[in-house]
Amino acid sequence: MWTSELPPFVPFFVAALLALAARGWLRALIMIATPILGGLHLWFGVPEGTQVSMPLLGFDLVLMRVDRLSLLFGYLFHLAALIAMIFALHVRGRTETVAGFLYAGSALGAVFAGDLITLFIFWELLAVTSVFLIWARKTERAMRAGQRYLVIQVISGVLLLAGALVHYHDTGSLAFDFIGLDGLAGTLILLAFGIKCAFPFLHNWLTDAYPEATPTGTVFLSAFTTKVAVYCLARGFPGTDILVYVGAAMTCFPIFFAVIENDLRRVLAYSMINQIGFMVCGVGIGTALALNGAVSHAFNDVIFKGLLFMSMGAVLYRTGEMNGSHLGGLYKTMPKTTILCIVGASSISAFPLFSGFVSKSMVMTAMIEEGYDYLWLMLLFASAGVFHHAGIKIPYFAFFAHDSGIRTQEAPRNMLIAMSIAAVLCIFIGTQPQYLYGLLPWEVDYWPYDTTHVLAQLQLLFFSALAFVWLNKAGLYPPELPSVNLDAEWVYRRLLPAGLRSAERVVMPAWRGFNAAFSNRANTLMVLLFRHHGPSGTMARTWPTGSMALWVAVLLAMFVLAYYL
Repeated sequence: MWTSELPPFVPFFVAALLALAARGWLRALIMIATPILGGLHLWFGVPEGTQVSMPLLGFDLVLMRVDRLSLLFGYLFHLAALIAMIFALHVRGRTETVAGFLYAGSALGAVFAGDLITLFIFWELLAVTSVFLIWARKTERAMRAGQRYLVIQVISGVLLLAGALVHYHDTGSLAFDFIGLDGLAGTLILLAFGIKCAFPFLHNWLTDAYPEATPTGTVFLSAFTTKVAVYCLARGFPGTDILVYVGAAMTCFPIFFAVIENDLRRVLAYSMINQIGFMVCGVGIGTALALNGAVSHAFNDVIFKGLLFMSMGAVLYRTGEMNGSHLGGLYKTMPKTTILCIVGASSISAFPLFSGFVSKSMVMTAMIEEGYDYLWLMLLFASAGVFHHAGIKIPYFAFFAHDSGIRTQEAPRNMLIAMSIAAVLCIFIGTQPQYLYGLLPWEVDYWPYDTTHVLAQLQLLFFSALAFVWLNKAGLYPPELPSVNLDAEWVYRRLLPAGLRSAERVVMPAWRGFNAAFSNRANTLMVLLFRHHGPSGTMARTWPTGSMALWVAVLLAMFVLAYYL
C-alpha cells in the first residue's frame, strides 16, 4: 500500500499547518490524534525493510529507511509526542503547539533518514523548530539562552555537513550506516553528534537553554534532541572505544553541579547528561547487550525524565517558582503531582520494579563483561549520585523540606493525565521488561531480576539515602542558595568577556594613536587632492587644444621609446 511509503514525519508537518489555523476542541483533537494515528500507522502499516527515496541534484535521498533500530525510536517519539501534547493541552498560544509538531516531525525524519544529507536537513530542522519552545517563554533570559542554543546547534549542523561531504569524497557514498572514527569525516561527524549528545565541554547549551523554556517546552526538549543524537551514535559509531570513556565522564561530572544547583529544572538538565552518559557507554562498548542497554535506556529516559520535567513544569505553572530555596511544603496542596514525581524519581534512580532498573543494569553488566572494571566503578558512583540529586533532591526540596508557605492548586487535569501515563509506563516496563526487550534491535538474552543484582542495587540505594540523611542532618549537605552556578560555560560567560575587556584596554589607546596619525595624513592628502582636482584645482582648468595634443605626442613618444629599448 502507498501508506507504507508515507514517511512518519509527514503527518506531524501536516498537523502543524492544521494546528496553526485550528482553535479550541479541534486543535486539541489534532494534538491528540496525530501521534496516536501516526504511531498506529508505524506499528501496523510500515514493515521492516521499507525504503522510500527521491532524486535531488543527482543524489538519491533516502527519506525513510526502516529497520528495528529506527522503528524503536519511531515508536518512542510518537509516544513522547502524545504525552507532551496532552501535557500542553492547556496552552492557548499556537507557538508551542506548532513548534512541538514540527520538532517531533523533525526528530522522526532524522531517525528514519537513510543518508547523511537527509539526516543533515532534519538535523537543522531540529534546531530551528525547537528554539521557539525556548523563546515562547518571552523573558530576556529565555531570548538570550535561545540565541546561544541556536548558534551551537547550527554549528553542529555545519560540522555534520562538512563530515558528510568529506565522507562522500573518501567513499563515494552518502549512506548513513557505520562510519567509524578512522578519518577526518568520522571525526567531524562524531563531533556533530557529540554536540547534540552533550559531550563534556560541549554540553552547556543543554543546561543553559532547557531551564529557560516554557513548562511544556522543556517536556518536548527533553524527549527529542539528545535521543536523536544517541540514535545516530548507535547507528554510526557502535563499538568506538573512546565513547566508553566519554560516557563515563558524562555520568560523573554533572553530579557535582546538580548537588549545588538551586534551579530544579537545571538539576534535571544535569541529570539528563548523567543518564545520556550511560547510553554513550553502551554504544562505545558495542556488544549486543550494551547496545540494547543503550537504546532501551534512551527509551526509558524519555519517559521518566519527561515525567520529572512535567512535575517540575506543573510546579512552575502553579507557583511561578523553580528555585529549591523558595519551594517546599507543596505536598499539602499538590499531592497527586508529588506522588507522580516520586514515581519518576524512583525510575531514574533505578529502583527495582521501575523502568530505569531494567535498562541501566544492561549497560553496567556489559561493562563488567568487557573488562572495564574501573569504569564500572565510575558508573556505580554515578548511579548513587543520580539518586542523590534526582531521586531525592528534586522531590524533597520541591514538595517537602521546609514549608515555604506557598498554597496553590493541584496541577491541571491534562497535566495530571500526561504524568499518569508516564508513571504507569515507568511501573509497567519495570515489572514487565520483556515487552520492551521484544522491541530492541538485537536479540536479548538478559533478565535483570536475579537475587544478586536486586540486593546489590537495594544496598546501593539504601546507603545513598543514608548518606543524604546524615549529610542533611549534620548540615554538611550544600544548602539551596539563590545563585547561578557556571561550569564550562564560564569560558564564554566570564573568561572571554574579561579577556576582551583586557584586550580593549591595551589595544584601544594604540588604535586611537594610530587613528589620530592616520587622520592627520589623510586630511593632508585630501587637501592636496582637492587643490589639484577640486572645482578650482589645476586639473579642473580648461587647457588649450594645442597643449593637449603636445602632451599626447610626448607621452606616445615616451611609450614607443620604452618599448624598443
